[in-house]
Amino acid sequence: MVLRSDRTTAADCEESVVPDVLTGQWPLGWSIALFLTVGAFTVLGSVRLATLGDVLADRTGQGEALFGAVFFGLVTSLSGIVMTAASAADNHPDLAYSNAVGGIAAQTLAIAAADATYRRVNLEHAAASLPNLLFGCLLIGLLGIALMAAFSPDVTVWNIHPASAVMVAFYWGGLRLISDRPRPMWIAVRTKDTVPDVPEETATTGRRRTTTLWTEFLTIAALVVTGGWLITRAAETFVTTTGLNAGFVGAVLMGIVNALPETVTAIAAVRRGAVTLAVAAVIGGNCLDALNLVVGDIAYRGGSLYHAAGPDELFLTAAALVMTTVLLGGLLIRQERGWWRLGFDGILLITIYTATTITLAF
Repeated sequence: MVLRSDRTTAADCEESVVPDVLTGQWPLGWSIALFLTVGAFTVLGSVRLATLGDVLADRTGQGEALFGAVFFGLVTSLSGIVMTAASAADNHPDLAYSNAVGGIAAQTLAIAAADATYRRVNLEHAAASLPNLLFGCLLIGLLGIALMAAFSPDVTVWNIHPASAVMVAFYWGGLRLISDRPRPMWIAVRTKDTVPDVPEETATTGRRRTTTLWTEFLTIAALVVTGGWLITRAAETFVTTTGLNAGFVGAVLMGIVNALPETVTAIAAVRRGAVTLAVAAVIGGNCLDALNLVVGDIAYRGGSLYHAAGPDELFLTAAALVMTTVLLGGLLIRQERGWWRLGFDGILLITIYTATTITLAF
């Protein structure tokens, strides 16, 4: 009987390890290592996604702008969706909200990074298109609804704020408006530096079947989802162990990792000459990140996620709105040359994001 008791105890200890790993607090060393490892994998996976996305955009006939903003934006936003949902479900609404909005701010900064790598002309000049402008307007509307929800009466239906349904409907209506205009009433003036969206196959991908490319595309997406969960668990450890501000961890640390797919993809797409895809992936990914607030609102069982947002989260939302407005200004003005390979909007994006980060840190 003693032996049976010993065996039972050992089995119980063995079984308790799994729940601890899945739901318990991780050691700080593990968290840092996983945070960096997943971030590195995200960079490598995103480079491959850029190639696959460019080819699939041509083969599906959707074009770089629409494909990049919807399908590509969804895949690159998957890690952020998981981060927001996991944080909200673990009763960290401030972390969930700041991750979603912080990802938008960091991803908008990716336009400046991609612009710096494009040598011919300012990226916003080469990639100006009606869909990209409309997706920017859609993003401003989504963030505006989120702010209105935060200041609205704290009313929920099954612990979900009505604004979440409004945001989904607003996004769907925006997609219909953008995709259902065969003869747009406004077009960007073609210049010698404008890069047209022309279908093009590379020697490597041209020989592969479309189904094979989709399989690889979705496999990488699944790995990105797993990485998002690991990042969330590591970030929660940072907050509880180091005493760092949850808004800062969500907006800066998680936000930067959340933005890595779009950033690396935008740079890789620019190097391939797919400049429209580069801008569309960022703006479309930002729109889907705004919908992350809806995912977080559903996952958070403590009430409305919007009303759980504190001053830091609302400040970050306002910063994301300002950065999006600056980006739209750059796409409209289409400055050909600027400072240090950046247009006026690139300089402003860097300045606004830096000031926002410093403010949240203190």
